[in-house]
Amino acid sequence: MICHPNAKINLGLNVTERRPDGYHNLETVFYPIPLCDTLQLEAAGNTDSRPEGIFPDGIPVQEHATEDYTFRWGGIGIDCPPEQNLLVKALRLIQERHSLPHLSISLHKQIPSGAGLGGGSSDAAHTMKSLNQMFHLGLSDNELEERVTGLGADCPFFVRNRPVFATGIGNIFTPIALSLSGWHLVLVKPGIFVSTKEAYARIIPRKPGIPVTDIIRRPVEEWKGLLTNDFEEGVFALHPEIADIKARLYGQGAAYASMSGSGSSVFGLFRTAPEETDMRRLFPESFYFQALL
Repeated sequence: MICHPNAKINLGLNVTERRPDGYHNLETVFYPIPLCDTLQLEAAGNTDSRPEGIFPDGIPVQEHATEDYTFRWGGIGIDCPPEQNLLVKALRLIQERHSLPHLSISLHKQIPSGAGLGGGSSDAAHTMKSLNQMFHLGLSDNELEERVTGLGADCPFFVRNRPVFATGIGNIFTPIALSLSGWHLVLVKPGIFVSTKEAYARIIPRKPGIPVTDIIRRPVEEWKGLLTNDFEEGVFALHPEIADIKARLYGQGAAYASMSGSGSSVFGLFRTAPEETDMRRLFPESFYFQALL
């Protein structure tokens, strides 16, 4: 089975209060975007299994084998040992209650890590959804969300994969009627790692003047200056290069631009498609993605 775990962006992000458990309550909108990894799962003995087929020619592929799975990965680097990968953790959660055969797992990683895009969370949720389908486990979406939530606050979002207003620690979802269809997305991720802990350390929690849900009802052209990401001030002070990306996107005609999550990726929404060749020249040392939503 082959699937394509997608990324998400945050539309607005307000850190509203610090919780007694040390976490923070927030308000944001998660919106799925068509930047995807490619994930293949096959049971041992499947003669149709050709895991190398998902990898483009010439890219290095690494492999880790255990008694119950073989994991191959290539593309953008994975910054943790295989057993710590959220994808493998999702497999372990399923194995706690269901007997599975030896699995061949292949991941072509195309969503950058540490970018505020939820790539690892998406891989985990799609692994669980795929196993549920492959082995007819009969888990409902509610059950899948419940099981995957322990792996990360935004993991459950990728079970249903539709725009939501997220509250709590980013784990309480309310579906919203929002479509960015027809808008052109430009996403830039510089080679900068932003520590989530460091980003939160610079936050002073506060209630927003206008709720996120009110702002997104307005035309996208009115979002600038209203739909804010509370992490930007502190992250931009530490990494002016990220602030410069946002300024350049606005300079190229973006109707709205923002950092996603706690960074370090920045996206812009354009009514008319910018010339991709010219845009890539503006960000020669950064990851670049452009798509029609």
